[in-house]
Amino acid sequence: MSGNQLAVVHDADGLTDERMAAFAAETNLSETTFVQPPTRDGAAYRNRIWMPGRELPFAGHPSLGTAVAVALARGDAAATYVQETGAGLQPVDVRVSARGGHASMLQAPVELGDELDPARVLAVAGLTPADAAADLPCRLVSTGLPQLIAPVADASVLGRVRMDAPALAALLAETGVTVLYLSAVSGETARVRGFFAQGDMAREDPGTGSAAGPLMAYLHARRGRERLAVTQGVEMGRRCLISCSVDGDRVRVGGDVTVVFRAEIDL
Repeated sequence: MSGNQLAVVHDADGLTDERMAAFAAETNLSETTFVQPPTRDGAAYRNRIWMPGRELPFAGHPSLGTAVAVALARGDAAATYVQETGAGLQPVDVRVSARGGHASMLQAPVELGDELDPARVLAVAGLTPADAAADLPCRLVSTGLPQLIAPVADASVLGRVRMDAPALAALLAETGVTVLYLSAVSGETARVRGFFAQGDMAREDPGTGSAAGPLMAYLHARRGRERLAVTQGVEMGRRCLISCSVDGDRVRVGGDVTVVFRAEIDL
């Protein structure tokens, strides 16, 4: 009853895009995934990832949760799968336990984008330039899905966030990213809050693996960090722990997965 929720739909190869979109809107979770047969050589399955308004080419916690769900469905106690997403192929390591398991994945090669004016970025969250981290500019970073990394001075800043929904939607649309990732970094740990736009609302995400990876990549490029423990969702009452590390020229992101319930759904 913590972390980021995910609905995983097995045997989804017969579903149309319209049906998947409708069911994702029905769950109203950050993401819902649909497991289909792969279409690319080397993949174990295809993972279609939907938000309540659109499909994503890639996402973090839906990749980890889906891999554990697939392992449980196939009866695999441990496995390395290659999942197919809109962003390509990603290897995912899985260990299964009684109530779920643990998964970690190699995300896509790092793309470091433009630095942005912290005054403008932080204003969207009701913050001032004085709340920005002194030596970490706001920056666009991708490890499969572009995100806006916005480092702040310390964790106390996160408690003062007051998101301006229209301004958030405009900023995300202009920069082509999915999440504004406010990050308070201290050594090898980080407290974060992630926000995305849904219609005219600003929604907070309890756990964003596709932004934790870019934060790790940014800290590696800027400070030489090799690993990072990310805590997210605290302010929502859904604490989520994400482990990140540098693995060669890529970033590995992992976390625990718990099965809450199983159901049969007539779609």
